[in-house]
Amino acid sequence: MLAEVIGTDALIVLLVIVVIFGASRLPKMARSLGQAKSEFEKGIKESNTENTDTKNQ
Repeated sequence: MLAEVIGTDALIVLLVIVVIFGASRLPKMARSLGQAKSEFEKGIKESNTENTDTKNQ
């Protein structure tokens, strides 16, 4: 049933990731990826704001 919802390929990739990194490290890695994404988006917004400010002058 889970394979029907996610897809067989995605399920295999998830299984390989769990085997390589271990189930206990996955939440920490996901949290770290989320923080990195937030910082990246924050940097892009700041860059766009700086570019807009310099174009208006």
